[in-house]
Amino acid sequence: MSTFNTFTSTAFPLAVENIDTDQIIPARFLKATDREGFGENLFRDWRYHKDGSENTDFVLNHQQYSGSILVAGHNFGCGSSREHAAWALKDFGFNVIISSFYADIFKGNALNNHVLPIQVAPEYLNSLLQAIQKNPSTEIEVNLEAQTVSFGTHNATFDIDPYKKMCLQKGYDDIDFLVSKLSKIEAFEQQHIY
Repeated sequence: MSTFNTFTSTAFPLAVENIDTDQIIPARFLKATDREGFGENLFRDWRYHKDGSENTDFVLNHQQYSGSILVAGHNFGCGSSREHAAWALKDFGFNVIISSFYADIFKGNALNNHVLPIQVAPEYLNSLLQAIQKNPSTEIEVNLEAQTVSFGTHNATFDIDPYKKMCLQKGYDDIDFLVSKLSKIEAFEQQHIY
């Protein structure tokens, strides 16, 4: 997995609250256990009409927006615990989600798949959404080491589990972390196992 330290991108503003995992990736597309290929159906029922034509009113289909950050409304990722929601976001190209609240299971799934869920105050979120809608070229800077997010003169801090932060910075998943400790594990075994 790639490492993550500082990151700057434009963003898509999705000012909708209570986006559940079935809206992120509908259940009928959960037919694979491979993490790749889910991005094409991200927000499927919002991105496309029933006849398969593109819904030009949906923000991901707006030409003026781009980037690898999704700025969403309050309570993002609620509903079922499907990890496919994080897979779909990552596969589509999102590295960061910014919201004022996340469902716990979604937050864990996102971090396990190297998508950084940043939780900010509602006032900051509203300012950010308005800034992007007014100027789609607004750049957002994320500094994982300092745990800050900023745009223009607006700055905020965010919390993250120290272990998950280290994994993002080093590009580790849980197995990579254990492998990184192999020499210490072997040294312990030589001293304590007969």
